[in-house]
Amino acid sequence: MPGSRTLELGRIVVIGAGRLGRALARALGDAGLPAVGPLGRERSEQSFDSADVVLLCVPDGAIASVAASIPVGPLVGHCSGALTLDALEPHQGFSLHPLVAASPRGADFAGAACAIASRTAGGRDVALELARRLGMQAIDMADRDRALYHASASMASNFLVALEAEAERLGAVVGLERRHLAHLAQSALSAWAELGGAALTGPIVRGDEATVARQRSAVAERASRVLPLWDCLAQSTRELAAERGE
Repeated sequence: MPGSRTLELGRIVVIGAGRLGRALARALGDAGLPAVGPLGRERSEQSFDSADVVLLCVPDGAIASVAASIPVGPLVGHCSGALTLDALEPHQGFSLHPLVAASPRGADFAGAACAIASRTAGGRDVALELARRLGMQAIDMADRDRALYHASASMASNFLVALEAEAERLGAVVGLERRHLAHLAQSALSAWAELGGAALTGPIVRGDEATVARQRSAVAERASRVLPLWDCLAQSTRELAAERGE
């Protein structure tokens, strides 16, 4: 933003050598920030001697213990979507949760949203600056909303992958490959990003229940384990179509 002040973040230490930790450390370095890490269990007290900001990219269950092991001094932030700032005691820190799916190859943070929180103005400023440097849009997230926020994110990401994996298993029975279904899924996701629920297509939205019944019979006969999921999603699709007056 023209005229905006650039906040000096100082030396940033990233703890957690999983997908997000590796992707964040790489992206911070690419953005010209003095990032160290990602560090794993081999970290030492000396790792924090000159740290200004420490980013915890460890599993939720480990955040409290890792935070407690860090000497008071640097500003400590966690990258959990579900946890509040209570997990950072004794630090007055911040949280920064990028809405991206990191892969072994990294993550593209530019253009993504990220949920931030802090109980101090300084912590919020750092979270905002980190988001800005990585090209993300920061969204303030209240403690009471974090669980629902994370549920939404899980549906949009984790559940989507699980759903596509089930579609891949069905398709494999008749010779479809992941790449075939991925092209279809990507086109549907692009349409949804542009149109929302109006992107819905297929036999249910057309009212072709005879075709839906044949599909269900085939799933029941050849992939019965998937049938409860199929029925649940079919009903959700009917409800979405009804909402749109289709």
